[in-house]
Parts: sequence; structure tokens; C-alpha cells
Amino acid sequence: MRPLPRALIAALALAAATTVAAAGETDSSAHYADLHNVTQDMLDRAGSNANAFLHTNANYRQTRFYPARQIDRRNVHELVPAWRFETAVDESFETTPLVVGDTLYLTTAFDHVYAIDAASGKEKWHYKHDMGLITTYCCGPNNRGVAAWHDRLFLGTLDAKLVALDAASGKVLWQTQIADPELGYSETMAPTVVDGKVLIGTNGGEYGVRGFVKAFDADSGKLLWTFHTVPEKGHTGVWATHDPTGRELGRDIAAEKALLKKNGGDFYKTLGGGVWQNPAVDRETGLVWFVVGNPSPDLYGDYRPGDNLYTNSLVAIDLDSGKYQCHFQFVPHDVWDLDSTSPPIITHTVNGDGKTVKAILHGSKTGYVYVNDASDCSLIRHSEPMVAQDGRWTQPTSDGVRMLPGANGGVEWSPMAVDESRHLVYAVNLHQPMTYRVNKQDYPHGRLWLGGAFKLVPGAEQWGNITAVDYATGKIAWKVKTEQPMIGGVLATAGDLLFTGEGNGWFRAYDSATGERLWQYQAKAGVNAPPVSYNVGGTQYVVVAAGGNTQLDYPRGKTLLAFKLGGRD
Repeated sequence: MRPLPRALIAALALAAATTVAAAGETDSSAHYADLHNVTQDMLDRAGSNANAFLHTNANYRQTRFYPARQIDRRNVHELVPAWRFETAVDESFETTPLVVGDTLYLTTAFDHVYAIDAASGKEKWHYKHDMGLITTYCCGPNNRGVAAWHDRLFLGTLDAKLVALDAASGKVLWQTQIADPELGYSETMAPTVVDGKVLIGTNGGEYGVRGFVKAFDADSGKLLWTFHTVPEKGHTGVWATHDPTGRELGRDIAAEKALLKKNGGDFYKTLGGGVWQNPAVDRETGLVWFVVGNPSPDLYGDYRPGDNLYTNSLVAIDLDSGKYQCHFQFVPHDVWDLDSTSPPIITHTVNGDGKTVKAILHGSKTGYVYVNDASDCSLIRHSEPMVAQDGRWTQPTSDGVRMLPGANGGVEWSPMAVDESRHLVYAVNLHQPMTYRVNKQDYPHGRLWLGGAFKLVPGAEQWGNITAVDYATGKIAWKVKTEQPMIGGVLATAGDLLFTGEGNGWFRAYDSATGERLWQYQAKAGVNAPPVSYNVGGTQYVVVAAGGNTQLDYPRGKTLLAFKLGGRD
């Protein structure tokens, strides 16, 4: 059967979203995802489907917005535990579950996959990936979820494989090698499936790899196309002297050009540029939007003169061919590990001329939300800073210099959420003062390649925040300070709620209009994963993983927690 035209797909998705936006409750009748066979139509309509959670970030636009309001700000205080599921892996737990029909699909660190009854929490099956002899990964043995399509699931693994599983049994249907783990490649991201293509990027920016996004055939695992995030030619860019906010970067352009003339420009093969998180897919234009991580080595820039395109950039490519369309770089020639990792979001906003345009939102480790025009990648505006900017772009030295934001952010990999009715985007941030020290380090062939070190400043206060930004103006609408740096992600709902967790074990709900705390639960392990919500049998559930985080060393655990309103069957 021939696929629907993209314009018709977009119109159907918009109509469905409009219909559900007016609905107040979840529906116990069939609603797109009652079947276990996940069709392309279901994936396209996922943003309006309150009975399921079919994408890592809720829909192809990655809004992380749940469209029903059985649980709202008036009754959220009545939330109680509905069930809990204990996995076999007591380690960093950053997954986003998917929910299809009555089944929830969950991944853990070290690439386990579970199928669980979404209403009771009872296990249906358990898959454990047979890891290869070599795995090389940064920042924890995490897995952030699977993708669902037709009767199968897709899993990226720490040994850089893509695995297709039968969704009913967990049996392996096929697997293919994405890249060579001996060179430093690995996978912690969840794949994305669209039009029979499985899209997946790569970790590895800390290991001197050449980043990419690849598309594989969902039926066979055959490679369809590859987009390299570092081009062979043109990666030096325009020799930018200022960042998008207008601040000087402190670069010695003359010295960089001299190094390029002396050593040549073939370092593109080890220039990094990993893609850590899901792309957004524009079903109207057929463009795939993603952000690219840091260059390699992280801190020592002499090996890589120039802007180091397309590292630290927003990039758009064609879904069918993987061909480049446009880009925008947030941090040229990054020597602070302030890479782009939080997933981009497709929405609409007003541009500088007051016209409504399609836009891409990205929350960066720099501590800003950037708003880019989807027609050409150009910057429309940036937000007010969400975290301190003390000494930003101070160049690292061998003796060490202090700079904020530190290497963890701002907004780390944590997915943001959007409430389009309020023109608000919600981000969680880290404040961690760090000292940067640089040293020359030759390419280590598949081992960690930082070119220096960044360390916490002893005794300096660390904290986090939850920030709501009006992306039509860039102004901060509200901000809530948290005891610890925030990492994990958020979920917004039509019930005027925002759900997010903290490393100290608190899982909380806030009024999405004001930031007022309305409910909390102590999980006894770091809640550092993005929450989800869905409906089974007329009951809305909110689910989140509690298992901590390797990167910030938050308390580990192995529990998936589900909540519902008290007294509901």
C-alpha cells in the first residue's frame, strides 16, 4: 500500500490534535492504540492519543504533552501508587517506557527489555541482550527506550547494534551492527521509526569517532542511508567569533588558521559529533531535525581548528534520502563540553516580524532555550538565561579556570515539554560550577579522549531548577529552584500539570501555569527519567523510572512506579 501524502498526514494529525485538545477525559473505548499492531497512522496521530504513549517523547514533534486531563491540578493530590515493577538491573535508570494497548515496554541499563501489563504491572516477558565482548560508552550503561512499529520493537545497544524484537514474545527477529564499538561507538538512545525506516544516531563524541544518523529498513535491518554529522569538507565553517547570544567566544582565529594550514583538515574522521537523543520528524515537510553533540577531543581544540561543523548544532536532513538541508550552530569550536543533547521540539511561534512560523525549540547546556525558524534553521530568538553565566567562554588552561555553566549544563540530555496553549516550554537545569583544565592528548584509538578534565569546584553550591519559558518572547514565566542539579526530563499534561523527578528521590507534580508544587512522592532512589502517562480501561496512569543516574551519581534503584487517582479501579 502506498503511503499517504505528507500534506494529508499533517492535516490528519492537526485535526486529531484539535479534537483531543477539547476533550477532558481519557476514553475507555478503542482509540488508535487498542491494537498491538502499531501502524504508521497510529504513530502519526500519537499526539492526540490519550490511551497510549507510542513515542519516546510522545509524538513526532517531541512535545512531551499528554492530551487528557482525568488527573488535573484540582485532584492531583489524590494520586496514590497503583503498582510497582522491580527489574533485574540495579543501575542508572533513564528510560522512557512505551505503552501500546494494554502493554508497557520498558528498558534498563545494560539493554534489558521488559513487556509489562500496563494496568497491573505484571511481567509478560523479559529480553536480555547478549552483549558483545567490547562495549565503550560514556556517562553510564544507559538505555533510554525502544521504538514500536507494526508487530515489533527496536532496541539500540551498548555494543552498537540495532535489534528488532517480536513485540508479543521478545524474540529476536534480526539484528545488525550499526558501527564498530572498538572505535568507541555505542548506543543509549531510543530509535525512531517512520515510514518503515528506523532512525538512530550514535554516542561516542568523547572517543574520537565521526558521528552520524543512520536509517535502516524496519523489515530487514538493511542500511538505507547515512548522514555524517561531520562533513569531510566545510567543517571549518565561518570562523565564528561570537555565539548566538552575541557574546565573544575568546577564540584566537589567527592561531587556529595557522594550525589548519600546518596540519591539514583531515581530522573530520575523529571530530566527534554524536547524536544522543531522538530526532523530531516533520510529517508535513519530510524533514528530520536533530541536535549534534560535542567535538573530539572535548577540551583540547588545537587538533581541530575551525568551527567544527556540525558539532553543537541543530541540523535538518531529508527523511527519504538523508541529504543535508540546513543547520545552525549554537557553540562554535566548543572547548567546554557544552554540547547539544536535549531533543528538539517542533512547534509554531511568532518571528521577529510578528508572523506565525514553524519553529524548532532546543534547550542547551549553555542554559538557554533557542528558537529557530524551521524554514531555514535561522535563529528567531533565545531565552533569558536559566542558569548562571559566570565567566562564560573563558578559555581552559593547563592550570585550570572556573566557568559557568559547567560541563553538565544548563539543560543536559533531559527532554523538555511544551504546552502550546500557553506558549510555554518547560526545562530542567543544572548549576554546577566547574574548573576546566586542558592538556594535549593524542588520539587514543577507541578510548576516552577529553584533552583535559573538568571538575566540580570544591565547596561550591550546586542546585537545579525547573524553568518555564515563553518561547514567543524568550522571557522566563516562572522558575522553581531545586535542592540538587536536575537531570531526567519533564511531562506536561492537559490537566495543567508538570511532572518531573529529582536525584534525591522526590517525584513531584507542579501547576504548569505557575510552578506551584501540588503533589510529591518519595521513591527512595533518584528519579532521573522522563515520566509518561496513558489510559487503560478508563483510568489514567502516570509512570516513571526510579533508579538514579551514573553521571551525577544519584542513588541507584531498579523500580518502575505507576500512579493513579485514589479509589479508581
